[in-house]
Amino acid sequence: MWFFGSKGPSGFSSSSTAEEVTQGIDGSALTAIVTGASSGIGVETTRVLALRGVLVVMAVRNVDAGRNVKEAILKEIPGAKIDVMELDLSSMASIRKFASQYQSSNLPLNLLINNAGVVTPFMLSHDGIELQFATNYLGPFLLTDLLLETMKKTARESNIEGRIVNVSSIGHRFTYSEGIRFDKFNDESGYSSWYAYGQSKLATILHAKELSRRLKVRNTVKTPLTCQVRDLRNLLFCCT
Repeated sequence: MWFFGSKGPSGFSSSSTAEEVTQGIDGSALTAIVTGASSGIGVETTRVLALRGVLVVMAVRNVDAGRNVKEAILKEIPGAKIDVMELDLSSMASIRKFASQYQSSNLPLNLLINNAGVVTPFMLSHDGIELQFATNYLGPFLLTDLLLETMKKTARESNIEGRIVNVSSIGHRFTYSEGIRFDKFNDESGYSSWYAYGQSKLATILHAKELSRRLKVRNTVKTPLTCQVRDLRNLLFCCT
């Protein structure tokens, strides 16, 4: 770990900007999906990828806000290649619709950047799941699963290795005492907005580690990520 402005093994530090990190990179052959692209980290990620020539699909819940961001980026980068598509990561129906529409577009997919980080009081998603866990973890999990074959096909045809990025935070260190409350996701008693956030980010990191392990096996995934889920433990690790 490095602190403040000191550089890590990559040569960059916590104060390095996205433009500095991507300096000299030509992304004109790449296509990326960025979720949560209408605000915060998602906006800057979209802007800098577009600056480097990447075709960016902004996956956003509020399409009007997404279009406003697109127009602002186009004013700065007239040649930017940006599309806007509707996606609500708290809704499994919306995720499935988005994935279906994306696959129907026949666009390639080199980069999937799962960027989500809502912090809310206790409430349930459209599917009856605690909202933070649904949005920050389950939504990106399902989206990744549905688009994984598209990414693998793109990698084979382009001979360019793809990347799946799950955006997390140091919040994963600050969760409930039991870590992930497998048996109490929808239990409002004892609910803490920040612990629930940490729980969702811990699940995000575990998902990334397991996905990385599986994709390293002969550079393919023989066991599909979709599994017969009997409980939330199986869904988290997908190890039936």
